Amino acid sequence: MAGAHIGHNCLIGNNVIIANNCLLAGYVRVDDGAFLGGGSTFHQFMHIGRLVMVQGSSAFGKDLPPFVVAAERNSVFGLNVVGLRRAGFSAKDREDLKAAFKLVYLSGLNISQALKKATTMNFSAPAREFLDFVANAKKRGICPIKRGISEQMSI
Repeated sequence: MAGAHIGHNCLIGNNVIIANNCLLAGYVRVDDGAFLGGGSTFHQFMHIGRLVMVQGSSAFGKDLPPFVVAAERNSVFGLNVVGLRRAGFSAKDREDLKAAFKLVYLSGLNISQALKKATTMNFSAPAREFLDFVANAKKRGICPIKRGISEQMSI
């Protein structure tokens, strides 16, 4: 769309929507099916996972795990449930993703503890994709959940 900037060495997946006036610095990776809302900015070397939905006028400097809704400044608000349904994810896959999301973001465990616990659980491929992304987001880390959000919305 008009006025978007995609910096040098960016990798953009298939079926990605980059709305007006988005700014992607160099070496940003955007996975398949992501939607980047208008006027959003993305720091260099970050990774945006598959089917991420970003609200317009947001800014990010940390990685965004696949299948999340993100907004404001480095904040995750939950899973992209509508996007998962539209992409044909089964009810089982959506439930496993919800469990993996809660383990990482709402369990009270730190990332290392959550990932260790996840190895003892039987997750579907999409939930494993989410967990593998989190495990490999070492350079910048992942965006945290917005404080108080767990009480405000169902994941």
